[in-house]
Amino acid sequence: MSSLKGLTRLRTAGKRAGTAFAALPLLAGGLVALAATAAPPAAAAPSAATVGNGLARTPQMGFNNWNSTHCRAEFNETMVKGIADTFVSQGLKDAGYTYVNLDDCWALPNRDASGNLVPDPVRFPHGIKAVADYVHAKGLKFGLYSSAGTKTCDGQGFPGGLGHEQQDANLWASWGVDYLKYDNCNNAGVDARQRYKAMGDALTAATRSTGRPILYSICEWGSNQPWTWAPEIGNSWRTTGDISDSWSSMISIAHQNQPLAPYAGPGAWNDPDMLEVGNGGMSDTEYRTHFSLWSQMAAPLLIGSDLRTASPSTLAILKNTDVIAVDQDPLGRQGTVVSSSGGLVVMAKPLADGGRSVTLTNETTSTRTISTTVRDIGIGGASSYALKDLWSKATSTTTSAISASVPAHGTVMFRVTPGSPVPPPTGLNQLSDLSWTSATGGWGPVERDRSNGEQAAGDGRALSIGGTAYAKGLGTHAPSEITYHLGGVCTSLGVDVGVDDESVSQGSVRFQIWRDGTLAADSGVRTAADGPRHLSADLRGGTALRLVVTDAGDGTAYDHADWADAELACGSGPSAGTHDLSDLTWSSAANGWGPVEKDRSNAEQAAGDGRPLTVGGTVYAKGLGTHAASTVAYYLGGGCSSLTTAVGVDDEVTTKGSVVFQIWRDGKLAADSGKLTSADAARPLSADVTGAMEVRLVVTDAGDGVDYDHADWAGPRVTCG
Repeated sequence: MSSLKGLTRLRTAGKRAGTAFAALPLLAGGLVALAATAAPPAAAAPSAATVGNGLARTPQMGFNNWNSTHCRAEFNETMVKGIADTFVSQGLKDAGYTYVNLDDCWALPNRDASGNLVPDPVRFPHGIKAVADYVHAKGLKFGLYSSAGTKTCDGQGFPGGLGHEQQDANLWASWGVDYLKYDNCNNAGVDARQRYKAMGDALTAATRSTGRPILYSICEWGSNQPWTWAPEIGNSWRTTGDISDSWSSMISIAHQNQPLAPYAGPGAWNDPDMLEVGNGGMSDTEYRTHFSLWSQMAAPLLIGSDLRTASPSTLAILKNTDVIAVDQDPLGRQGTVVSSSGGLVVMAKPLADGGRSVTLTNETTSTRTISTTVRDIGIGGASSYALKDLWSKATSTTTSAISASVPAHGTVMFRVTPGSPVPPPTGLNQLSDLSWTSATGGWGPVERDRSNGEQAAGDGRALSIGGTAYAKGLGTHAPSEITYHLGGVCTSLGVDVGVDDESVSQGSVRFQIWRDGTLAADSGVRTAADGPRHLSADLRGGTALRLVVTDAGDGTAYDHADWADAELACGSGPSAGTHDLSDLTWSSAANGWGPVEKDRSNAEQAAGDGRPLTVGGTVYAKGLGTHAASTVAYYLGGGCSSLTTAVGVDDEVTTKGSVVFQIWRDGKLAADSGKLTSADAARPLSADVTGAMEVRLVVTDAGDGVDYDHADWAGPRVTCG
């Protein structure tokens, strides 16, 4: 709870300009308004350090009475014991709910003569320790409430913990308290971080003296960006004002919490407030959306309804173990918004098994179809994917599309599990052309052939490092990880890395290439002032490739990181010996007119319509007939040494035709014929291709147009082994 009654505005510092966005009203555009106006929060990095109490490695689950009772008389010892009984009898304990927590109004308005808090003898005639003992006897844990101020939030003025931190922490530990929710009312204007750290230190000291760890839930309402400092102090922190039992309140709070995903992780969670499921202000459809989104956001799941009188439909929502498993996934990643348009919102959450959970949420007032793809949600590399609808329990498979008809204010939630991954094809592959098995970025999605613009897919620009532009590559933002399945068939990776020029003068990152569990290459720290650095990695025998970008230890502000011109070599090149190129399979071929022909000239139209290759009256039995502009690429795999050929304009051209032949090895020019016309005899051309992964045979038009530019690679041969 908070004194702001759900109206607190969440203030987040934009990465380029200060931005404030309120708890958004329900609009037809839904999250579009947020995506269009709010930059990612806070230039400071998500802290790598978390409170060291070992608790909440997955988000905490349990019960808190406030949403159902507030400070009314029915909040008492009998109710709390009844909730503990219901946890066991209704299977909630088995579903993972652990904490039975009291909120405000459990104490008398004044401390005793020794300065200790005193339980209200009317509400709790046997005292708090007796209630904690009862809860513990059920195999559950017990939680209590206070405020980081002189008084708590209720208007009756119960004593807060400000200035009594160690005394209160010691008392609670002696009672058997396992969980503290620490509110923000009547704080006397004292710095929030100072107040919350004081109680965190007191809880740590109490744990050391009693051996009882106490989960620390910071309820600061998001007023001072607790996500930037609370991970070092507590296990969770409220990101918003109070929730209320209505669609507009719930969905606006979800909007505020969604952009904060980079700050959450095992032991430290964004908390968008307690659940309202079952309190009667929303439909079951809306409650399923509520429960789905909280689980997708890796939020604490604290039941706020009176379970003793809960309906079967309420219990069915709260006990959906498939949805709970998403919230409790041990990878500990908060889901992020993949797309949002016209009130149709797609979120994806990485899971420990390599799959994704996906929520398709319809924030409009009529049934709509919502669609996405496996690529859009950040996975790929498999021939098919298993889909499980976590509410209907229906199962299906897909090769790409994920789509559902979603009722008004409803959510369809899928678990997407990749099938057997498919290794890359033989050849020199650009990573941005391949399907990754998984991709997660610090801000916004990982982009193909564009920089990372931090928000929606496709909002970046052309990749550029130190003034060098790249047509191909991957644009990310630290912290980031991209994985590819290699299947043991790939040999090497070469890539230029650096901070994208859109970062201007800021940004510092570190690039790492991992083969399975072994570090294969490390860039060291790269800043916005550095040009591109080339990394290469030996991947022979590896089954998995991981591209990792970290923030270099100084925060993630402007950490736009590019993997540029990332070429992955897979498979073996030609066998040992000398081979006619026309007998080998090219990896790609592009031609000005008609197809590239094997052992025939190019007649510009259908395949096979040419004649024997002839240059200057000499007929060649083997070769390639092309037409400018043309490029034919062969994968050599690093095992060949030389390429020899004769080149010229085919005799089927009489008075026109002028071309230039070039041999390129791994992006570098290895041989050039100069200009040749139909009047010239064949010219020998050779290139050293020792160690080359790829060779490209290029024909240009010599700068005077492509009329009759029939160009023959006559008798080209490559020697390997």
